[in-house]
Amino acid sequence: MSAVFSKTPKGHEEITTKAGGLNARTRRVLIFIDGNRSVAELTELHLGSELQSTLDMLQAEGYIELANSAGKTGHAKPVPAEALPAAAAFRPAPDPVNREELEMARNFIQNTLKTFCGPYAHLEIVEAAFAAQTHEEIRLQFEPWHHAIEQTAPGKKRSDQLCSQLLKVI
Repeated sequence: MSAVFSKTPKGHEEITTKAGGLNARTRRVLIFIDGNRSVAELTELHLGSELQSTLDMLQAEGYIELANSAGKTGHAKPVPAEALPAAAAFRPAPDPVNREELEMARNFIQNTLKTFCGPYAHLEIVEAAFAAQTHEEIRLQFEPWHHAIEQTAPGKKRSDQLCSQLLKVI
């Protein structure tokens, strides 16, 4: 169970476009795959009792692949450079975890998606943000959140400001 998976380009595309039609639970597993977490660590995140079959399906359909032995991804990049603003550099994660900042980040993600995308849009991003227990986990939602905000005209206009605000707490 020490295998480490990373997203393929198809997996990154699925996160941003939902083109593959994955159900919410399967997408959540895909979101947490980052090229660093082992299957054992994914199991600890309580991603469902069928985790192994979900991983098998994601791998068979080309959404994920085994990461190389160094724990880094083969050819897939976690965040395409053109997808995020230049200011999207994460600060060092606080140690211990700052629960207040995590709660602020969760609420910010939820409120901005509700405001710019609608009350029921992108619930999988909100659910994953609220499931996050560390800054590293909530940072996995930055890319999908940013992409969702940028898909709306008002969000695109305020994207840099919104990113700056979120980056202060994640």
